[in-house]
Amino acid sequence: MQTTAGAPILRSELGVEETSESDNVVRWDGERLYVEHDVYHNGQLVHRKYRRTVTEPVARALQAIINRAQQ
Repeated sequence: MQTTAGAPILRSELGVEETSESDNVVRWDGERLYVEHDVYHNGQLVHRKYRRTVTEPVARALQAIINRAQQ
């Protein structure tokens, strides 16, 4: 499974540097589109398969691609 690392985010309120890795596969759970991420604080895994909801513009773009493919 290919993963990509996000740019580190400094969470000063928590005193940590947050990074994430994802396979960038859009998934559907019957209610929402999401991408799974593994979230790290200072290099330590804190959330495995954290679900980040896909934004509306991305969902609309995917819908347009699917509609074109069905024609």
